[in-house]
Amino acid sequence: MERELVKIPKDESPDAHKEFASNLLLQYFVVTKRVFQQFWRTPSYIWSKIALAVLASLFNGFSFYNAGTSQQGLQNQMLSVFMYSIAALTWINQMLPNYLAQRDIYEVRERPSKTFSWVAFIAAQITAEIPCAILCGTLGFFCWYYPVGLYKNASYGKALHERGALSWLLIVCFYQYATSLGQACIAGIEQEENGANLASLLFTMSLNFCGVLYYPTGFWSFMYRVSPFTYWVSSMLSSGVGNAEVRCSAKEFVSFPPYGGQTCGEYMEKYISLAGGYLANPDATDSCSFCSMSSTNAYLKAVHIEYDHRWRDWGIFICFIAINYIITLAFYYIFRVPKHSNMVKDESALKSTKLTNVDESPEDK
Repeated sequence: MERELVKIPKDESPDAHKEFASNLLLQYFVVTKRVFQQFWRTPSYIWSKIALAVLASLFNGFSFYNAGTSQQGLQNQMLSVFMYSIAALTWINQMLPNYLAQRDIYEVRERPSKTFSWVAFIAAQITAEIPCAILCGTLGFFCWYYPVGLYKNASYGKALHERGALSWLLIVCFYQYATSLGQACIAGIEQEENGANLASLLFTMSLNFCGVLYYPTGFWSFMYRVSPFTYWVSSMLSSGVGNAEVRCSAKEFVSFPPYGGQTCGEYMEKYISLAGGYLANPDATDSCSFCSMSSTNAYLKAVHIEYDHRWRDWGIFICFIAINYIITLAFYYIFRVPKHSNMVKDESALKSTKLTNVDESPEDK
């Protein structure tokens, strides 16, 4: 090769100076197809995701089966939405080993041989996870949304299809967000454990400051605004609970006698017009049964959620997914892509080493 290759004329065509033999779009399609094949040939990876989505959704849904629209029922539905998001950590931990195995193959084999670009590799990993998120999100939606009874709330406002579709979109995007968060955390990190710990920290902080269990004030109030789960929980609760009637259980009514021989409706008219609520027996004159809440929108306001913001909050949550993918590309480029300046230094060091070896005497060698 040393004697014969030098005799071949140098190729000065434009294609000869390209870094890769094919364009980026073709690389993307070919690599994406290969990732889909790898997923298909690893059924344990797909089935573990499906099992997580189905079993966690069924357990959650039937734990709060037909929660209803009493005050306790609304609290249970809120807790059900909050607990649904906990599956994100397990989803990330399932994804990381598979991603690292494919990254190791690329960095050892494809990248040194200039088979395809790192951009194609990252884009293929992102694309291949989308169908899985849609499938698992759809299964999780049916296994959780109907057992909890959220569809009954949507029927009050005659928006059953719209709010059901939004809830499905939110659950699908939830799994896609979990994937994007895991990829962003591991993009510039070598060890799986470190990436998992970072994802766990970010997820825990986002969930703790989403505002439904505790509304942060003071220094930590900024976390409420930057937490993606603030908008996911808000949109999910709005579409699943909002704009419905509250029906208090027998234990939730407050009983008291009306004043001055008035009926309960006359006695409580001004208060209800200002503070809300309803009476179970407005015509009674001896004992009034009062429920302090008549609309689920009042409950949503108590946890700083507006029913009319449900689509806006879903859009904001989508932006967090896009930000995660931008971070994935940026971190991989910064921390794992060899830079031209480093390659030049390595070549200079190699040349220096060769010159040193040439200058050495036979005795030193």
